[in-house]
Formats: sequence, structure tokens, C-alpha cells
Amino acid sequence: SLSSPDQGRIEEILPRRSLLARPSRNGKTRPVAANIDTVFVVFAVEPYCDFLLIDQYLAICENHTIDAALVLNKTDLAQSDSIEKELLDYQNLGYPLYRVSARAASGLDELKRALKDQVSMLAGQSGVGKSSLTNAIIPDKELKTNALSVTTKHGRHTTTAATLYHLNDGGDLIDSPGVAIFGLAGLSEPQLAYGYREFQPLLDNCRFNNCRHLHDKDCAVRVAAEKGEISMTRYQRFLKLREKMPVAYV
Repeated sequence: SLSSPDQGRIEEILPRRSLLARPSRNGKTRPVAANIDTVFVVFAVEPYCDFLLIDQYLAICENHTIDAALVLNKTDLAQSDSIEKELLDYQNLGYPLYRVSARAASGLDELKRALKDQVSMLAGQSGVGKSSLTNAIIPDKELKTNALSVTTKHGRHTTTAATLYHLNDGGDLIDSPGVAIFGLAGLSEPQLAYGYREFQPLLDNCRFNNCRHLHDKDCAVRVAAEKGEISMTRYQRFLKLREKMPVAYV
């Protein structure tokens, strides 16, 4: 409710159908956004395609029952065959892929249709063009956009808080701050494995209930990767994320 023309106060926290949090001090987490329908993971060939980060976003969405989609920005830049192979793996898993260029204003209409009448969040590392994309989708909003450094090709953090925008055609869009919004804290090791969509039908086929999907005997996930039935590169990234998890969860 309004306490003055420009200020309000929280009177009640209503039930949340989904909640995303980020790591905070003392090992705690703090809520950032709730009631999200779809997280749109934005990435680009520059600064570089961080598929490890993409997998992390997707794993968290899988465990929070939030839909996820991929947005390849800067399509005016050349794509490599290795990137295209990775993208095909995601599409085969059922993740929608939108190819856009905020600079060239291409692919935006299809993305806008996907954002319509739902609560969406843009997530991704700095420098991939989330703010430029938001500017293109909501042209009447002047957002602070930091250009990618030409010398280092590393993006700089430009946003410190999640911002909610109402879309003219219906729906809401949340622009999230850098990568800090998603942490592996709060995911257990079994949840990380469940977060890989192609692992889900295999998990009950491992010999051991507490299979780590590493060197465990008769691990259905590892065997499927070795046989080429699921993506070996995704499996290898799972192992890397597993190593990055807080010790208490591994």
C-alpha cells in the first residue's frame, strides 16, 4: 500500500508459485524474483558462449519447475560449427531457441510473441546484451547499457538490481543482474543431476540409489554419454558443475 506518493510498504507476502534467489552473506540466500513463468537465458558468441553457465541456469529452472528458453543475441556475428552443434542438443531437449540481434533489430518479433502475457526473466552473463535487448523490446525505456570492451571482450556488470517492466502487449519482463542471481547453493547433488533434462529418465536405472554419476558401477547416465545416447559435452559440464558445488552438498 502507498505510504506517500512515491513510497509504499509491504503488508503481506502472498504465496509464490516459483521463487529464484541469489547467494547472500553467511551462506544464506535472498529472494530476487517470484512467480516467474519462463527464464530466457541470453548468451552470445562475444564475450564467449558460456555453456557451463547456461547449463547451470537450466538446472535451476528444472528444479523450480520454471520453463526455460535460450536467446542467442548478436546473430550479426559469425557462429562456429561447434556452437551450432551445442545449440542443436538444447533444441533436441525441447528448449526453445530464439536467434536475435538487438543491434540489427532482427528476430525481435518472434521473441516478443514469446514474452506476451507471462512473467519472463532475462538472465545471462554481463556483456551478452541483456540491457540492449530490453531497450529493443521496450524502446520507450532508456536503460543504462555498457558496451563490450573491444580490447578484452569481457563484459562489465552494469546492473545491480532486478528491474520489472510492464510490456505494452501484455506480460512482464524482469531484467536480472549479471550472473549473481543464480547460485548452486540450494541445489543438492541429486537435484543438479535432475537439472539435466536428459538425465531424468535414466536416474532410476543406475545400480545405486546414491549414484554420483561419476565412476560409479553401472551408472546409466555415464554409460548413455559414452554410447552417444546423450550429449557427452553436457555430461562433462555436469561433472564440472558438480565439482563447483558447495562441499556440504556433494
